Amino acid sequence: MPNFTTADGTRLAYEDYDTTGGTGEAIVFVASWVLDADMWEYQIPYFTERGYRCIALDRRGHGRSDRPSTGYDIDTTADDIAALLEHLDLTGVTLVGHSFGGAEVARYLARHGEERVARVALVSAVVPFLKQTDDNPDGLPEAALEATIAQFRTDRPKWFAQQAQVWYATHLGNDVSPALIDWTLRKCLSASPWATTQLFRSMFHADHRAGLRDITVPTLVVHGAADTSAPVAITGRRTAQLLPGCRYVEYPTAGHGLFVTHAQQLNAELLDLLKS
Repeated sequence: MPNFTTADGTRLAYEDYDTTGGTGEAIVFVASWVLDADMWEYQIPYFTERGYRCIALDRRGHGRSDRPSTGYDIDTTADDIAALLEHLDLTGVTLVGHSFGGAEVARYLARHGEERVARVALVSAVVPFLKQTDDNPDGLPEAALEATIAQFRTDRPKWFAQQAQVWYATHLGNDVSPALIDWTLRKCLSASPWATTQLFRSMFHADHRAGLRDITVPTLVVHGAADTSAPVAITGRRTAQLLPGCRYVEYPTAGHGLFVTHAQQLNAELLDLLKS
């Protein structure tokens, strides 16, 4: 698996699929918190077979990348995306980020601009701002953050086992096998426990409102109405309000794991974006 080294000496792994001999337009997939490049198995083959170059990063502390002690703030992980684009000298890229990956994509654009980017897709993204503040009264109280971190430090596998059951909103008829739920749990637990906690804090405190307003490239925002990990009322719908020119799609029966349960619809939406 190819890799590169960031400015702070962290080795990051990535996957790179291209059957076009270098002529395919690049899509960079940025995974969810605690998941790695493997989460995109229902997207990468679809787009590779249609002539796109598909690249997926293992975030620091995840998958096959290094597990350093530092660098789990969102500015650094956004800079890691920038380092990947520079390492591969990519331009005209479509960035696709899920959950915390969507937040990293938004922060990348805020810090590094749109010079290398043609389009953006924010999928179940934890933007614009999760934390409850005076100017964000409908956000989540900080006590919720601390309670979750306390559960990580008490019984992290139990917390993720509970989340894996609701991630796919199977109670709404989404056909997800026990084997897939077990795979999700094992993937979540494979991330560094230290990275898990530090990134969760960063995700909660990151305010993307100003940066989202500055996005000018074509943007797709996709969210599930049944998402309990990133409640749509404080994420997807608000993001769409900050990006009046975006295409906003909401799936009534989708939870956070819509990249699996609604893969066909999501892939079709992404393909439309790529052709825009």
